[in-house]
Amino acid sequence: MNMTTGWKTRVTLAATLAVGAGGASAGGFECLMEAWQVVEIRSPAEGLIDKVLVQRGDTVRKGQPLVELLSAAERSAVESARYRAHMEGPVAQSRSRLEYATKKLSRANELAQQNFTSAEARDQADAERRIAESELQAASENRELAKIEHRHALDLLNLRTMVSPFNGVVVDRLLNPGDLAEAGTGRKPALKIAQIDPLRVDVVFPASLFGQLKPGMKATVVPQGIGGRHIASVKIVDKVIDAASGTFVARLELPNPTNALPGGLRCVAEFESLAAPAAPARGSTRSLP
Repeated sequence: MNMTTGWKTRVTLAATLAVGAGGASAGGFECLMEAWQVVEIRSPAEGLIDKVLVQRGDTVRKGQPLVELLSAAERSAVESARYRAHMEGPVAQSRSRLEYATKKLSRANELAQQNFTSAEARDQADAERRIAESELQAASENRELAKIEHRHALDLLNLRTMVSPFNGVVVDRLLNPGDLAEAGTGRKPALKIAQIDPLRVDVVFPASLFGQLKPGMKATVVPQGIGGRHIASVKIVDKVIDAASGTFVARLELPNPTNALPGGLRCVAEFESLAAPAAPARGSTRSLP
């Protein structure tokens, strides 16, 4: 995510917030833990929903089917296309005809050399062989075209199933069986999915520390309310300092393989090599993504 252009829409948050009653520890900076990304699952095709295979709070895997639309007609089209793609009759018939025409031409050549047949009969046999070759080529091309049509029918059928784009959790379920799934932006999504492994941790720093934060640096993240200490690494450092608050933001990546940590928590990020921030002036604010 581009931090200089993608963070223009932000919620207002104090540049340095108090951490409970005790405040920030030495080297601690206020941060916010959020899902790495949240997406709305919409159907690429319009149709009535047949099945919703997940509930709110369910863990999902990348590629897992989530919602299925009614698709009896599409399945029939796939079966018909599959049958045409595997038809051997037209090719076998054309191949047999070519073999017969080839033998007929060979006999006509032998007879023509012995002056037992006319040149016209030989030319006719040659034309029949050429026609048989063309028919075999056409039959082979039609079979290849049928295979392409089969893949196309499968693609259309696959559009009737919504799958998870990543490993995550179901945040909300908005449509149910019998509802109409509509394609296009602005339409009601079927589900909302959040990726919480990894979590993104956005940390506010005073401008005096600009240049000291580098991608790859490690930090200890302490979530408020649930405790625990977790290691995160700096992924992106803001290249623009907020003039109003004199702060900038760095984004950390916090592994969360068991999904034990929720998004939406405030936290403290501790850097051993950085000093704790001074208390902010009243009214000093900084917007976090």
